[in-house]
Amino acid sequence: MKFMNFSPKNAPNDVRLGCVFAETCFDVTRAIADGLLEFPRTLSTIEDALQVIDGLDILQDKLEALKTSSSGFESCLFQASGAAFQAPINHPQKLIGIGLNYRDHVEELKGQAPKLPLLFGMYGNAIIGPEQPIVIPPMSQQVDYEAELGVVIGRRARRVSLESAVGYVAGYTIINDVSARDLQFSDGQWVRAKSFDTFAPMGPYLVTPQTLHDGDELDIELRLNGKTMQKSNTRNLIFKVPDLISYISQIMTLEPGDVIATGTPGGVGFGRNPQVFLKPGDVVEIEIEGIGQLRNPVTAFS
Repeated sequence: MKFMNFSPKNAPNDVRLGCVFAETCFDVTRAIADGLLEFPRTLSTIEDALQVIDGLDILQDKLEALKTSSSGFESCLFQASGAAFQAPINHPQKLIGIGLNYRDHVEELKGQAPKLPLLFGMYGNAIIGPEQPIVIPPMSQQVDYEAELGVVIGRRARRVSLESAVGYVAGYTIINDVSARDLQFSDGQWVRAKSFDTFAPMGPYLVTPQTLHDGDELDIELRLNGKTMQKSNTRNLIFKVPDLISYISQIMTLEPGDVIATGTPGGVGFGRNPQVFLKPGDVVEIEIEGIGQLRNPVTAFS
């Protein structure tokens, strides 16, 4: 099932939790408030649901039952065109990036694949939703795009086995790991380059493992102003989703709502000849099979 955070276009500050049935959206927050759907608490976001043990699993079962049994179901339906989608996770305790995790990306950089996952920290201040602008900061002249599969943790995970790792996934989303390359290379580490406000677009949906399983074999593509710049498949991940969850959980306890950005495929801007960097007026679109399309314009700092 696909879940999303959204606001009605006529009420931008009213954030609600929704889901998708076929081609139609459903207002979960309204269904709970109207008494159509019984749940332990009122839900305004996906993060609210993740605070309830097995919250998304329970919610998904109740929604499927409601669809077939309630005459009031249609009162909570709406068209996606009438809503502004928000990032599926806005306040993660941890947003963890993975470097050099696609074989084609390692090859374009003429490097060697890492023997263990290469972790780096990112921050929640960088998160924005679909259609919200990526802002070019004044101190960087080389802002780059990175299409990535995002993994959202659904249950507390500490030292989990490889075999059980997918059981800790709440769902999958799309992340653009925007990077200031000039700062990344001048600093010799990645914190400043990855931490600017607006540098982590995310969305539009969170899709559950019941639909996407372990996140393998998914086509991933990034288009810049309509031109394909990155095109690969998650089968090319060096360390796959279960590997990452198991490995990271040996180091730190993963909490519900934590997000792992699993790495980017080949085709990044700084690896091209000539190099390509984002500029005001650009539009970046990332599409991952089974999840949807994340679209963000690019603007100058003002």
